[in-house]
Amino acid sequence: MNTKQAFEQFADWLATPLGQYLLQAEAEWYDRTSTDIFGYKALQFALPGLDALRANRIVWHCRAGTSGDVAVQCRAHALPFAEQSLDLVVLPHVLDFAEDPHGVLREVDRVLVPEGRLLITGFNPWSLWGLRRLQRKGEVPWQGNLLALPRVKDWLALLGLEAVRDDFLCYRLPVQRGHWLERSRILDLAGDRWWPGGGGVYCLDAVKRVRGMCIIEPQWRRVTASGVTPAGVTERVSGSDF
Repeated sequence: MNTKQAFEQFADWLATPLGQYLLQAEAEWYDRTSTDIFGYKALQFALPGLDALRANRIVWHCRAGTSGDVAVQCRAHALPFAEQSLDLVVLPHVLDFAEDPHGVLREVDRVLVPEGRLLITGFNPWSLWGLRRLQRKGEVPWQGNLLALPRVKDWLALLGLEAVRDDFLCYRLPVQRGHWLERSRILDLAGDRWWPGGGGVYCLDAVKRVRGMCIIEPQWRRVTASGVTPAGVTERVSGSDF
C-alpha cells in the first residue's frame, strides 16, 4: 500500500467512533499549542478533516497533501516551497504513513525558517494502542510505521530541530464500541499520573535552531621598524643653507 492509499483509508477511519475520539483530542492539542505561534506562513500536510491551524493567528495558511480537499497536491518528502519560507509546519500522523519518515523531516527542515516551529502527532507503539497493532497489523490504521517518540526526537536532533515539549493523548481503550470508550473515560483523567507516556498518541512541539557563528578577529600588533622615519615627518638639519 502506498502513502496516498494509506492516508485516504486513515481519513475514512477517522469517521469511526474511535477515530472521532482521536480527532477531537488532537484538535484540542493543536488549538492549545498553535495559538501563540506567530509568523507569516503556516502549512498543514494531509488530513484535511482535521483543521490543526484553526486557532493559529498566522494569516497565510496552506493545506497540502497527496489527495483530498487540499490547496497543493504533493508528497511530504518533496514540498513545492522555497528554502526557509515557512514559519510553521504541522504533520498530523504524516510520519505514521510516510514511506521515508526521516526524508519527510529533512524536507521540513529545508522549508522552515530559523526558529520556525514543527508540530507532530503520531501513534505511540508503547501503549494499549500499540498492542492493538500486534493483533490487527494489516488493518487501518494499525498498518502504519508507529514510530517511538525517542526515535523521532533523535531524528530531529540530527537535523538541528529541538524538541521543546511533548505530550500524550488518548489513554482510553482502542475499541470501536461507544459504550466501552465511555466506560474507559477514567483512563484519560488519570493517564498521565498512572501511566506516563502510555497514551495512544504522542504530540511533539519542535523548533528549528540555527547556531550563530562567532567570528574571532586576529590580534594585530603594531610594529615600527627601527631607523625608519615615519611618513610626513621632515627632519630639520641645523646650519644648512639651501
